[in-house]
Amino acid sequence: MKIWNEIWDYVKMIIIVVVVVLVINNVVLINAKIPSESMENTIMTGDRIFGFRLAYGFNMNVFGNEISKKWKDPERFDIVIFKYPDDESQLFIKRIIGLPGDKVEIKDGKVYLNDSETPLDDSFVPETPLGSFGPYEVPENCYFMMGDNRNNSKDSRYWQNTYVRFDQIVGKAEIRYFPSIKLLN
Repeated sequence: MKIWNEIWDYVKMIIIVVVVVLVINNVVLINAKIPSESMENTIMTGDRIFGFRLAYGFNMNVFGNEISKKWKDPERFDIVIFKYPDDESQLFIKRIIGLPGDKVEIKDGKVYLNDSETPLDDSFVPETPLGSFGPYEVPENCYFMMGDNRNNSKDSRYWQNTYVRFDQIVGKAEIRYFPSIKLLN
């Protein structure tokens, strides 16, 4: 009888560990591998990152009921993981450039907001971007995304559905943990 009690204790411990890991992975953190060069040199192809799912709030479906709570707005330059607007089965990672209500225009590779004469700081962009795009008027509750490697990024400039809605944001990228540790935001 004592052996069965010990076995049952181990089974309970394993169940608890599995439940905790599932909750952390599905509610708190998102683990992602970077598939492309669109965010280089900030995040390199093949890097592994953790994102914080609860950075801006939460949006869950519990037994068919939508439960959501927003406690913080995403900010310009945040690096976020989101559902690709043209195919929500895919996750993308990009930097927020345009906020709700912004007018975004790219002239000769430089980003201008709200008719400003001064381009947006792009010190994180590894090479001089090419091209002119826009203007784009970012709708309420939506965001305009761009990769840091602007010349090699499939981002808001090219998507059929240009903007990322707040409810499509899965989490805020916080830390690269492989091949080395680096804070991202």
